[in-house]
Amino acid sequence: MSLYSKRGVSAQKEEIHQAIRKLDKGLYPKAFCKIYPDALCGDDGWVNIMHADGAGTKSILAYLYWKEAGDISVWKGIAQDAIVMNLDDLLCVGIYDKLLFSSTIDRNKNLIPAEVLEAIINGSQEFFDSMNKLGVNITYMGGETADVGDVVRTIAVNGTMTARWPKHKLITNEKIKAGNIIVGLAGFGQSNYESEYNSSIASNGLTSARHDLLHKTYGARFHESYDTTLDEKVVYIGPHRLTDEVTTENGKSEIGKLLLSPTRTFAPIIKNILENYFDAVAGLIHCSGGGQTKCLKYIPENVQIIKDNLFAPPEIFKLIQEASQSDDKEMYQVFNMGTRMEIYTDEKNADNIIGVAKSFNVDARVIGRVEDAASKSLTIKTAKEEIRF
Repeated sequence: MSLYSKRGVSAQKEEIHQAIRKLDKGLYPKAFCKIYPDALCGDDGWVNIMHADGAGTKSILAYLYWKEAGDISVWKGIAQDAIVMNLDDLLCVGIYDKLLFSSTIDRNKNLIPAEVLEAIINGSQEFFDSMNKLGVNITYMGGETADVGDVVRTIAVNGTMTARWPKHKLITNEKIKAGNIIVGLAGFGQSNYESEYNSSIASNGLTSARHDLLHKTYGARFHESYDTTLDEKVVYIGPHRLTDEVTTENGKSEIGKLLLSPTRTFAPIIKNILENYFDAVAGLIHCSGGGQTKCLKYIPENVQIIKDNLFAPPEIFKLIQEASQSDDKEMYQVFNMGTRMEIYTDEKNADNIIGVAKSFNVDARVIGRVEDAASKSLTIKTAKEEIRF
């Protein structure tokens, strides 16, 4: 059993998928988000989409860093994480404008004071303001903030995003086919709409990252930061403190800053691509939960995906792998490994799509291709080995 499983989490969410197996899959079963007929206005040419997600256990890292370094600004990043995990999933069905967002924040009032709530709520509005300036219009509809100390140990930051969208502007992944190539967008670096370097950690795999990288003393000092029923052999088993300085491809940084790097949105880039090259986009996959294997859930049954030119994993993933001693297969199943968005397209449009990303100072490249197969599969080729899923 992997360390990830021993900590009570699953990259593939098998039990969750089992629980929801009887639910209606919507109009387009291969679409990245569930899409339903327009119940609001009853227009056959439009659809409704509602999506829920959040920052996950990344909020625990913010809590630890805030307690240790006294830096309350880290909570603004958690606000962005909760929004972008919704927004960038909706991008994958073609939606990039006229969105509504409602937040859900559950806290233990004895540990999370009002100033933390204020930082999260204000951070949300600041993110929306920055997106609106780039033509991605999101309206903040408020939400629910509850004091539920009996339920949560520290704080859970989640949200719901919804939109009404014309059918003819949807991306449903039904057009993915053999002959497509895959353009990958890097999650690391610093885009021209970000204020600092992004490590690409996003908001998935943070349970593993936290326990594998951070020192045992965090468990001793902050019992509220983990599930105390876990075997102590898998709790905070790493060599680092949050304020330890490491060298990245961008220079010096703290471990805590790399782990708390806010999830980058690709909304300005995808908006530009869909407005100018819509017909060239066969599919979109956000490499979130499940990491580089996420595509397997959304591709047709008769193709195989070959990823043989992924970006070299940035420093944060190297540090996690070194500390955890995880093999490449587990790393690519849990983390995005630096390549966070996949655009399935044709060869003649690849350079244009790459050019759009680079105009925002986000690295992009052809990372792989789609081939015919008897049944769907994924092969990842790294510098060291070939991994099959």
